[in-house]
Amino acid sequence: MELYLQIGIFVVAIAALLWSSDRFVESAERIGLSLGISPFIIGVTIVAFGTSLPELATSIVSVLEGTSQIVVGNVVGSNITNIALVLGLTAVVVKNIDLDYNLWHIDIPFLWGSAFLLYFAVMDGTLSFFECFLFLGGIIIFLAYSFKDQDRPDKEDRPGAGARDYLLLLLGGAGVSISASYVIDAITGISQILNIAPSVIALSAVAVGTSLPEVAVSLAAARKGKASIAVGNAIGSNIFNTFIVMAIPRFFGPLVIPAEIISVYLPLMIVMTILLGVMSNNRKITRWEGYVLLLFYAWYFSAIVEEGSRVVG
Repeated sequence: MELYLQIGIFVVAIAALLWSSDRFVESAERIGLSLGISPFIIGVTIVAFGTSLPELATSIVSVLEGTSQIVVGNVVGSNITNIALVLGLTAVVVKNIDLDYNLWHIDIPFLWGSAFLLYFAVMDGTLSFFECFLFLGGIIIFLAYSFKDQDRPDKEDRPGAGARDYLLLLLGGAGVSISASYVIDAITGISQILNIAPSVIALSAVAVGTSLPEVAVSLAAARKGKASIAVGNAIGSNIFNTFIVMAIPRFFGPLVIPAEIISVYLPLMIVMTILLGVMSNNRKITRWEGYVLLLFYAWYFSAIVEEGSRVVG
């Protein structure tokens, strides 16, 4: 009965986390437009950060509550899920993802750089403050390139932002914080009952749960004939995950980096990252390439289930 109660709390808390992050993103997007920030910049910054907000919130709370091994599992699991599951599903649904822009100008180099930097930073089992500042420097460079030469909309084309938008921004942020604490409490309870390492749950249930915004945004864009947005959303979210979700929680306490993540799941994340770059080289991701991505995700999830079963056994 206790297990079912914890699972119920986890599901409700994840739902509340996603709802709160949606309210936060919607209000932040409207406020940004009212201040004259271009829609493109809002897409690669506010929306990408917003869809990574659940990962950031759960990671900070996990450090504060002494289960910091969840952080790297959350980042690696979400990054794999964004590429293998989100883009794989999108490519299969729309048959072909035709990219409107060349990802190799900025996005893919930054994505590859963030993945390799993460591997070399945590391969010794720790993440230092110096490495955190390197990560923050990486996101600043990425944002600087994104903001460069942006076209600011005219004042008459800007929507107004009222008190309701600022109130939703505060309520959304508070909701994210509160629901994230319940998510971590539920993970801790489930892991104790089943004798499963919290990092295993972070790699699976948390990674899928916190990636639901990316799934929703990508499939919605695909249905509207704008599947290339799904690729940009996934890439932006992965860059934010690596640079922000790994770095910020470190300032709240030391991070535990499980050995199995360094030896198995982090290399898999790098392989998926390289594979995405290769697939997008011709500015198209085909349906059969989507199936290949889904095969990788099926292996990844089966490996997590097998590891969890071995620990329980």
